[in-house]
Amino acid sequence: MKTVNRRQFIYYGAGLLCSAVSANAFWPFSNKTLMAAGPADIRGHVFKGDAPETLWKWSHEGFLYTKLDNKLVMCGICPHRCLLSPGDRSVCRSKINMDGILYSLTYGNPCSTNVDPIEKKPLFHFKPRSKAFSIATTGCNFRCLNCQNWEISQAKPHEVRHYDLFPADVVKTAQRSGCLSIAYTYSEAVTFFEYMIDTARLAKDNGISNLWISNGYINRKPLMELCKVLDAANVNLKSYSDAIYRKLNGGRLQPVLDTFKTLHEQGVHFEMTNLVVPGYVDDEKMVKQMCQWILKNLGPDYPLHFLRFFPKYKLDRLPATPLSTLVRFRKLAIAEGIHYVYVGNAAYPEGSNTYCHNCKKLLIERTGYFVPTYNLNGNQCKYCKTVIPGRWV
Repeated sequence: MKTVNRRQFIYYGAGLLCSAVSANAFWPFSNKTLMAAGPADIRGHVFKGDAPETLWKWSHEGFLYTKLDNKLVMCGICPHRCLLSPGDRSVCRSKINMDGILYSLTYGNPCSTNVDPIEKKPLFHFKPRSKAFSIATTGCNFRCLNCQNWEISQAKPHEVRHYDLFPADVVKTAQRSGCLSIAYTYSEAVTFFEYMIDTARLAKDNGISNLWISNGYINRKPLMELCKVLDAANVNLKSYSDAIYRKLNGGRLQPVLDTFKTLHEQGVHFEMTNLVVPGYVDDEKMVKQMCQWILKNLGPDYPLHFLRFFPKYKLDRLPATPLSTLVRFRKLAIAEGIHYVYVGNAAYPEGSNTYCHNCKKLLIERTGYFVPTYNLNGNQCKYCKTVIPGRWV
């Protein structure tokens, strides 16, 4: 018989308890306790004097910035609007001021590439069963305590191994891989905007779709430029509270809401994700308010995904989101009037499938990332002919 010490006994006992009951049943801290702990705003700051002495092969002048007196520059890509003196590095770690010129250091040097099923993004209403060639560089303009890709999102370009893959190479690789789309994903694509926009333009010219997987923290002018070549997006609405955005993510709520409005007015298909972090985002009243805002400003047809949180990064001691919470939020959103609501990162078949919002019959069955059942004719329900919102072919 294997012997265990006291610490191991407590650890294994907690694991058994987790599997038996809702995590909130034994989690000792209330939502208010978690929200009261730690700093009220974790927004990142400019890295003073942190720029490299020289540019490298993967440097590219910034897409949108303002030159000011004394060789200062202000980046215009995201709401941080980093003001950089010569030698400074931006909040996202990807841009620098080199002698009065703003440069991106993440152009053609992705640190992660992969061929993914479209369902992984998640995009459930865009070209089901197709593949996307996914790329990411280092960098993020948020500081999420729960980041699942922190090894690259919270790193500087020179700190990781990367590939030599310029825009034309990305397009060729996507074509060779049989991918219908290119996804700008994993870290935060806003921070490698120059690389993304040039690749997206070239992809569009070659009949390849562009997917933006993002926190949505971007200014309107660059977003409008991106919308010209964007086919679909999944934007993470991290909460419906500015205070939580400041405390959990290091951002602000309103710029993300503005992003949704812009995508809507520009006719870009998008889906929304909400990662339900225990003690931060699992407030039913807040979720109801979020759904009401969506209905009022965007309508009922954009898919909403509630995702299960797992302990990660600086929140590795929190419990995973109880499945019951995700199921309850899905039912709440449907009751409020949102037509397509999903549950992700959890084994819950009903929350993975697509049902016609009119006749309620099963249209798309999903098992993990596989689609064994498909009951759409073009963009219509096979049974009642109702048009199902999305981009299906």
